[in-house]
Amino acid sequence: MFEDISRVILLSDLDGTLLNSQKQITDKDRKAIERFIALGGHFTVATGRTIQSFEQFLSIIDIKEPVIMYNGAAIYDYEKGEALYTHPLPDGCREMTAALLEAMPEAGGEVLRTDGTYVFRNTDYQQLHTRLCGIVPEYAELENIEDGGWLKVLFSLAPEDVTHLELLTRQFGYDKNVSFVRSADIFLEMLPLGVSKGSALEQYRKFPGYEGYTFVAVGDFDNDIEMIKAADYGVCPANAEEDVRAAADLVLTKTNDEGAIAELIEHIISKCK
Repeated sequence: MFEDISRVILLSDLDGTLLNSQKQITDKDRKAIERFIALGGHFTVATGRTIQSFEQFLSIIDIKEPVIMYNGAAIYDYEKGEALYTHPLPDGCREMTAALLEAMPEAGGEVLRTDGTYVFRNTDYQQLHTRLCGIVPEYAELENIEDGGWLKVLFSLAPEDVTHLELLTRQFGYDKNVSFVRSADIFLEMLPLGVSKGSALEQYRKFPGYEGYTFVAVGDFDNDIEMIKAADYGVCPANAEEDVRAAADLVLTKTNDEGAIAELIEHIISKCK
């Protein structure tokens, strides 16, 4: 599996894994990534973020491989400037979103498409998400957001309200038509049914030139579990949720604040001799 470092792709989650608590890539991790690439390895990211919100990191790390975006609903190639794969939400997602907002009026939220982010309810938690992503969204009523191409809907609430919203999605039966996943303790995302970072990884394997590669995936939260399971070698940092730790082949000793990615890269290099 690790016979040739040039046939290894390291696929890292962003928030809570590659980014530290200040939403920065540490010098330690950045230098380790540069070393990994210099030795012939391939590095990329799997994130819930949008095409636009990830652009700020391209000046820090030189990513030449396609990036998994929107928690698996798209794969984008920044070198070519195009989406290689998208899996949008089905018809009816607007109506489902409206019903959930009616039941949970305290929820904030946004619709994410390849052309931008559309905030339909701008609560304090939603404003926090906008600041974290470092983007300038569009603001629009839910009914005025263009049909088609919805890659995900993100709801932002207090942690205890996220649990309630999860229960409502099942009570309404919406989990039979779309998937719901927590991406942080204050975020619940509506994704196309069966779509995850793991399903996107399987799509990645089918791209020309990527057949037979060893995929190493690392992440810390619920939305990373399917990717960790789908990888040839699944890893999590020391700060990972318990369910993520249980799914991983390797639990690192370092947290995202302590250089977890650098630790993983040294581990991969040692395996590749």
